[in-house]
This record gives sequence, structure tokens and C-alpha cells, in this order.
Amino acid sequence: QVQLVESGGGLVQTGGSLTLSCAASGSIRSINAMSWYRQAPGAQRELVARITTGDYTYYADSVKERFTISRDNAKNTMYLQMNTLKPEDTAVYYCTAETIDYSHPFWGQGTQVTVSS
Repeated sequence: QVQLVESGGGLVQTGGSLTLSCAASGSIRSINAMSWYRQAPGAQRELVARITTGDYTYYADSVKERFTISRDNAKNTMYLQMNTLKPEDTAVYYCTAETIDYSHPFWGQGTQVTVSS
């Protein structure tokens, strides 16, 4: 099992920045990829960014060149640096971990990001 705890959400003005963190514990060594998803009110959950153990990254078109995903293996923590935030980035952000031992990903509880216009 993997436990994930997100932090760093909050209220920010348009054009501002936030950094989200996702601390992982449990079966850390079985993780082969981690991702950030978000879900806005009334919208479907969408993949924002993903990073693999080989440090390959993926970004949704809507966040390219504004968001950066990274991880610190020594701290068992993944980050999402979000710059030039827009009101449409307002959502609950979730981190997930894919493992080699389980067919389903593990999810954190989510952290709210609100961008005011």
C-alpha cells in the first residue's frame, strides 16, 4: 500500500504561483509513476502532469510551460510548481501513485487551489 498526502493548496490571484507537494509513504519502492490530477466543480477529473521513475514527464496542453512536475526521492515527495495561474486552474488537485504491485493507482485526499480573477 502507498499513502499520499498533498499540501500547498490555497488562494492566489491570477498570475500568481503555488507549489503543491505530495508526500508518499508505505511501499515507496514499488512506485513506478506519479501524477497530478485536478477536478473543477462540475467537470471531469483530468490528468495535469505525470512523472515516471525514469523522469519522463507529461503535461496537459493547458498547463504546458506554466507547470513543472518534479520529485525528490530522498524526501519521498513529488511537487507541482504552478506559475502564471489562471482562474481556470481552480480545482481540487490530487496526487496519485502507480505501482508495480497493484493494478489500481493510489490517491491522495486532494488539496484545493483557488485562483481569483
